[in-house]
Amino acid sequence: MTLLYTEVEEELRAAVRDLLADKCSPSAVLDRAESGTPYDAELWKALARDIGVAGLLIPEELGGAASDEGGASAREAAVVLEELGRAVAPVPFLSSAVLATQALLVAAGQGTGGEAAGELLGRLAAGEATAALAVSFAASPYAPPAPLATLGEDGTVTGTVTGVIGAEVADVLLVPVRLAQGTGLCAVEASPEVRVTPVTSLDLTRPIATVSFASAPARIVARADGLEVPWVWEALVRGAGLLASEQLGVAEWCLTTTVAYVKERRQFARPVGSFQAVKHRLADLWLEVVGARAAARNAAARLAEAPAAGPLGDDAAVAVAVAQAHCGAVAVHAAEECVQLHGGIGMTWEHPAHLYLKRAKADQIALGTPGDHREALAGPADLPAPA
Repeated sequence: MTLLYTEVEEELRAAVRDLLADKCSPSAVLDRAESGTPYDAELWKALARDIGVAGLLIPEELGGAASDEGGASAREAAVVLEELGRAVAPVPFLSSAVLATQALLVAAGQGTGGEAAGELLGRLAAGEATAALAVSFAASPYAPPAPLATLGEDGTVTGTVTGVIGAEVADVLLVPVRLAQGTGLCAVEASPEVRVTPVTSLDLTRPIATVSFASAPARIVARADGLEVPWVWEALVRGAGLLASEQLGVAEWCLTTTVAYVKERRQFARPVGSFQAVKHRLADLWLEVVGARAAARNAAARLAEAPAAGPLGDDAAVAVAVAQAHCGAVAVHAAEECVQLHGGIGMTWEHPAHLYLKRAKADQIALGTPGDHREALAGPADLPAPA
């Protein structure tokens, strides 16, 4: 296993970065956030269909790009997330191409409902649909939430789930449900019976919503006999591992932008960056970002080695916990330094630094807090059993 980027990964990075530079400038992101419709449908269409990022984790036989023989994997998805973090891009890649896709992959690997899960994965890979996992974005992988919705005998879902990301633009919602016996995962198409109510979110570029189901027609894609919901655990823990790469991207943008600024900003007839105190702060931050890169790359590499539908394995679970325990704090620190070292301009609404600080802080408390992940490392025997 190597943590270095491959030639293919660098080519993917260049393609995504060029597209984001053209269509996702900081001013454009801020304008869209102020408009009340933060998600950029045209940008997502270009990423999903033209570059093919929507199918990076989906097997080739289902229309995606993932393969055990040189195809795409979690490593490529991590590279995309790095670039999306650098641009705080308002697209549903994490919610659809990572969280929802991982839940469906586990469901497709099980007997019950496998065909329905496979059909949905094909639609996602082709960019024909966007999905969202109806679970709170603040849910911890080490204590997956019990289903908040119920599947009735008439095949409809009823219930309410809070804190869902990507729900506003999702064509399909994947809903963990209680069954008469056990639990299940249902696919619910957007319809009048599904009400998505946006709520105030710290991160302006990734809104959250409360989703209510009022006897919404559903297809069951997986069943489990016990009270645990294995598809949710798999989706959350793998999503947490890849979220570290987005946090790395946020931290790298903040560091790069701040270094460039202090080289140009002058005070007392000399560049601000020439002052020893500023040099030390940025040098320390650079070391933190390098460490975050190693942790994020290790998590992505371990996830790439694990089977798509599980079991995840102890090495991968530990790598995810290490990455999340470290990268969240680094991203927040980098964003804080970016705001402070930009001086007065860093405190203004017009400068994009606040977007990165909000994304960093929102990511830090998503999919388990750093404390949750440190506790998991302290007691690896308490990690949930893989599906």
